Amino acid sequence: MLDRDQTHYLANVMRARTGDEVALFNGRDGEWAARIDTLGKRAAELSVVRALRPQLAEPDLWLAFAPIKRGRIDWIAAKATELGVARLLPVITGRTQMSRVNVGRLAANAVEAAEQCERMSVPPVDEPVSFAELIDAWPRHRILYVGDETGRGTPLAEALGANATLESAADTPRGVLIGPEGGFAADELDALDVLPFVRKISLGPRVMRADTAAIAALAVIQALVGDWRTARGG
Repeated sequence: MLDRDQTHYLANVMRARTGDEVALFNGRDGEWAARIDTLGKRAAELSVVRALRPQLAEPDLWLAFAPIKRGRIDWIAAKATELGVARLLPVITGRTQMSRVNVGRLAANAVEAAEQCERMSVPPVDEPVSFAELIDAWPRHRILYVGDETGRGTPLAEALGANATLESAADTPRGVLIGPEGGFAADELDALDVLPFVRKISLGPRVMRADTAAIAALAVIQALVGDWRTARGG
């Protein structure tokens, strides 16, 4: 049975009707064709008909990012989902201008993006945490690539290939941290310097907006060591 929001999407966005077939996924059991048996205003019932695709392995890639203006933060959530991110983590840094984050709206953007790109999972969106809380809770085995706008970071492609036994392995747990428009504060950069799992990275000679930097970093990782090396359906 679908909930009210899913039913609304089915009836008013997809314009589906009773008897139509749609594709279902839950992030664990692959994709299935299902027939719409009943379609009301608040709920719908479907019957599973057949399997369409097995659940695919996805990169263990997280994105931590400082919240920015509405519209641009929604865009980050949607595009990061399309790029295969497994978890979205808003983080409040010293120079973050936006202190309130509508997690529900970001999650809705992630759901819509997953449906649009035919992904079979939706990344969860965490509640915002402070910079210190993020670093304290960060798993020590997970590499964290940090966008360093000071120009002292290693080019990302070089960082990914620095250690062939770890950094270049497709199944290596990774994360990307992108700061706010004003960049990280000096004490935050100092704190990152002493952490063995942190890799400060450069994204080239131009200073990018925060939302551009986030998507650029994810795209490079997916292209060089992620699932962009596998063709669709492969």
